Amino acid sequence: MSWIKTIPFDAAAGKLRDLYKRVTGPNNNVDNIMMMHSLRPHTMEGHMAIYKYVLHHKDNTVPKWFLETLGVWVSSLNACSYCVEHHFAGLKRLLRDDARADGLRAALQGRDIAATPLDAREQAALRYAQKLTVTPQDMAQSDVQALRDAGWEDGEILEINQVSAYFAYANRTVLGLGCSTQGDVIGLSPGNNDDPDDWGHT
Repeated sequence: MSWIKTIPFDAAAGKLRDLYKRVTGPNNNVDNIMMMHSLRPHTMEGHMAIYKYVLHHKDNTVPKWFLETLGVWVSSLNACSYCVEHHFAGLKRLLRDDARADGLRAALQGRDIAATPLDAREQAALRYAQKLTVTPQDMAQSDVQALRDAGWEDGEILEINQVSAYFAYANRTVLGLGCSTQGDVIGLSPGNNDDPDDWGHT
């Protein structure tokens, strides 16, 4: 499951067990990406806080399905199959249009933004996320202006930026520690957007 030691739910105690209880899904399942933090529980706490606030917070205005799309895109660009699989399942569940979701995934895997079943505004966000992921040193003020010109407001641009940046972190956590989907329940995510402290996965 990973290249470092991890502590399973049944063996956890103290702060780690308390955190595990907050992030569990059905049958006390803990996603492997969270288990990667088990030797330093405070890093799990930080990871979950930023994940919940960036992707699953009631004050976000960009639709959650599109934030998940950005996550799948960034993860695909980083060749992180773990995050692609988890977040594509979430995207598909939220979009409620399997044919569109499958077309979207195929276009993203083919690196063909123009072929995605998205509008010009959404495609502009994909281009921003791609540049930020692949050549972050080349980002310029004009990249933000391109998002404004496409119709995004500055608060939404911040959301796009933060989701793209979060997935760069999550992908490197997974890829750098050999995290696999073995034993995971694919596609679970925090369901209660109204409570930022509710990390339960459904």
